[in-house]
Amino acid sequence: MSPDRRTAVAAGSLFLLTEVAAIAGAVLYRPLLGAADGRLAQGADTRALLGVLCEVVLVAAVAGTGAALFPVLRRHGEGLALGYAFGRLLEAAVIALGTVAVLALVTLRRDTEAAAGADVALAALHDWTFLLGPNIALGLNTVLLAYLAYRARLVPRFIAVLGLVGGPLICASAVAVMFGAYAQLSVAGSVAALPVFAWELGLAGWLIARGFGPGAGTVARPGAAVAEPPVPVRR
Repeated sequence: MSPDRRTAVAAGSLFLLTEVAAIAGAVLYRPLLGAADGRLAQGADTRALLGVLCEVVLVAAVAGTGAALFPVLRRHGEGLALGYAFGRLLEAAVIALGTVAVLALVTLRRDTEAAAGADVALAALHDWTFLLGPNIALGLNTVLLAYLAYRARLVPRFIAVLGLVGGPLICASAVAVMFGAYAQLSVAGSVAALPVFAWELGLAGWLIARGFGPGAGTVARPGAAVAEPPVPVRR
């Protein structure tokens, strides 16, 4: 297996891991965020802590995708490749901040007297980090990676187009949520997130099954387009 093929498998696996960890974490700690009376149901704190562990895996996987793809992306634009790598680090940091808020909620809601008021603030902190990290930062990072993938033909262009459409769409949805158009967890929010979800699953599946496209090993010159691969002649 060539180095680029190993990189493709590693990056694809990390993208799949981000999806699994994000969904599992949200399902596990969501009851904690919705405890209106400030008291945890039996076993809810254990579920929340398991959810936090999933979020820790998510943070590592998000940062890992940027690091794993950097050696390939830098051939097609070092500035954009660095932007993607640092963008993923920023996204991971914002998710980690929201995870700390969940941990603080667990502590406060074990002590119901100390929870008054503070639990609402921590739940709001988590919601805002969820909006800024897995929505706005994710959208911007998606556009960067999809643009590089489209320009360098790292994956089929229909997959890259999903990212080019989904990135701006999820950013626009986050702005709509910010101004109160609809709730984060709503039908409209879920529909806006579908293209990015499909982009990450499609990207992960392609990288694991097929690896990078023929343009991956081509070093792009400044201001020059990536050369189209030769069309094989059938005999």
